Amino acid sequence: MDPHAKEQARRAAERRGLDAESRAALALEARGWTVLARRVRTPRGELDLIVEQESLLAFIEVKARASLTEAAFSLSLRQQARIMAAAELWLAGNPSHGAAGIRFDVVLVAPDGMRRVEDAFRAWG
Repeated sequence: MDPHAKEQARRAAERRGLDAESRAALALEARGWTVLARRVRTPRGELDLIVEQESLLAFIEVKARASLTEAAFSLSLRQQARIMAAAELWLAGNPSHGAAGIRFDVVLVAPDGMRRVEDAFRAWG
């Protein structure tokens, strides 16, 4: 693949990811969640969405793929570890959040729909 085509593909994927994150944020807000932060970058990794509802804090990983099944299988153990490490850093700087608990959710996004997997993985089991 020539460098120009590769760059175009990367940009298109980034736009799809941003669109998926926006769709996920709107769906969560419609269900009463407050979006505290989007696309938080830490030295240990990125957090797509951080949301809270009634003092329950959720770190949301958004996965957009051609199908919900592909999206469901796209989150690796390595990515989970990075998300947990990034969340730990975020919590250290924001200790007043999550009084009712903390969880890690995944929002799967595909052209044919969206699904949220609550408590998809655990950091401190």
